[in-house]
Amino acid sequence: MKNIKIVYQYDGSKFEGFQRQNKGKTVQGEIEKILFQNFSEKVNMISSGRTDKGVHATGQVSNFLIEKNIPVEAIRSQINKNLYGEVKILEIEEVGKEFNSRFDAQRRTYLYIMKKKEEITPFEASYIAGIKGRVDGKILEKLMKIYIGKHDFSSFMKKDKALRNTIREIYDVKCVSDENTGEIKIEISGSSFLKTMVRIMIGSALAVYFKEKDEDYIIKKLENPDADGGKILAPAEGLYLYRVDY
Repeated sequence: MKNIKIVYQYDGSKFEGFQRQNKGKTVQGEIEKILFQNFSEKVNMISSGRTDKGVHATGQVSNFLIEKNIPVEAIRSQINKNLYGEVKILEIEEVGKEFNSRFDAQRRTYLYIMKKKEEITPFEASYIAGIKGRVDGKILEKLMKIYIGKHDFSSFMKKDKALRNTIREIYDVKCVSDENTGEIKIEISGSSFLKTMVRIMIGSALAVYFKEKDEDYIIKKLENPDADGGKILAPAEGLYLYRVDY
């Protein structure tokens, strides 16, 4: 039995989400299908996180157990060949049996790219989120720094029946403006994230920025966690699982 770790990228616009489903094309489902079709290995991928429909990854990490002595480069080759333009394995290696890509992750970093919707070209529409106007990165960063620390993020998640612990820690938030392109890039890093949490965090901050919500909206939501309350979601297209640190 070998434990295989992969670091890879994928284009979320080509899938119905990450997690395997009975119907619909998913990242996990397609990779597992290729491993079964090419090597007769039925695997259950363990991953650092599960992304929503339309969300991309530049540094997703997964691991899976295989019984046969298959060269890791053969696995990389088959996945990259069969999912060309959709998934690309960047690194692959055999790791110790104890490695778990979900529970061993120390830090997850997401990247969000957005700009004014009217300025987005057809070639960018699946990869950059369209928002209502131009944004000052410094002002937005100040708003989002409120999230830093350990909080109950129930107000910033979609319902998840299997979840019990809604406490998460945000380590850092950075916002950078590009005056030439009009793009704003946001990096958010934390211990781990709840379902759709990053999009709701950003959507809430943008609502305050554009004065659709009061200045203390985020603080109130953190101080009064409410899983059943209304949620403001930023578009999925601009979100990337950027990096996972172990």
